[in-house]
Amino acid sequence: MRPAVYKAWARAFHSNLQEPALPLEEYPSLQAFFIRSLKEGSRPIDPDPNCLVSPVDGKVLRLGQLRGPGTMIEQVKGFSYPVSSLLGATSSLHDATEEDISGEQTEQNVPESSNAKSWWRVSVASPKLRDRTLLSPKRGIFYCVLYLHPGDYHRVHSPVDWSIFKRRHFSGNLFPTNERAVRTIRNLYVENERVVLEGQWKEGFVAIAAVGATNVGSIKLLIEPELRTNNPGSMALHSQSYDERVYEPEGTGMMVKKGQEIAGFKMGSTVVVVFEAPLSKARGDGTVSSDFGFCVKAGDRIRVGEAIGRWSQS
Repeated sequence: MRPAVYKAWARAFHSNLQEPALPLEEYPSLQAFFIRSLKEGSRPIDPDPNCLVSPVDGKVLRLGQLRGPGTMIEQVKGFSYPVSSLLGATSSLHDATEEDISGEQTEQNVPESSNAKSWWRVSVASPKLRDRTLLSPKRGIFYCVLYLHPGDYHRVHSPVDWSIFKRRHFSGNLFPTNERAVRTIRNLYVENERVVLEGQWKEGFVAIAAVGATNVGSIKLLIEPELRTNNPGSMALHSQSYDERVYEPEGTGMMVKKGQEIAGFKMGSTVVVVFEAPLSKARGDGTVSSDFGFCVKAGDRIRVGEAIGRWSQS
């Protein structure tokens, strides 16, 4: 009976039944099938060291370049949200200034407390800026918003080789994150429950925000399996309150490789990637061109391991 249900689901949401790692009859529930792993080799990872790959299977909703942490990302025409609200008050991106970034914003459309422990700390923070990080004027900040449809593969992989320094969990709402909701719910991504991983890679800052959706805020971290999300009664009193874990050793964090599985959703949702990438020299008109270029555009479908963008070797 269960395989028939999974086949019906796959037909409705266009899932590829040739990819699951297990035979259909071995999945004990629809949820287990939903968060299925894939056969080895199903998602080859682009080996180019000068590219950043997609962490998920999904649809590109938005992408572009930002001037700094206070820059607004346009959710949809008329609705925008600051990247600082998405990532959290203690993000190391926050004290970067417009001069530090030296780039113009471009887009493509469709109260603090801490409790220190030996290996982690938790804080509930209000939105103020700290943890200054100086960003090279030869680097820009870019972002990409990816939506996972219900039929998509729902595990999250690393877009680059990097060190994860911090994890933040925002116990927010569980509004839907489908394209209709994106058009109608203001501040959708900064109001919903989400988990943010932040750290450094060879080109600078990088962060991944995994945003929960209706009834399925449950986000699982392979690198921190004890984390519990979508807990009854855990709604934050303030949309920017969160608990934070600093991965030890501080300043080194947890090393992950490009393509390595790091998390999973229990239902369709959204992933936002914010990252630094190389900029080229200033043009004569005072603007800055970028060596980095996106390989995708808004509306494109992309899979884990396929390049989001590339840059030339300096």
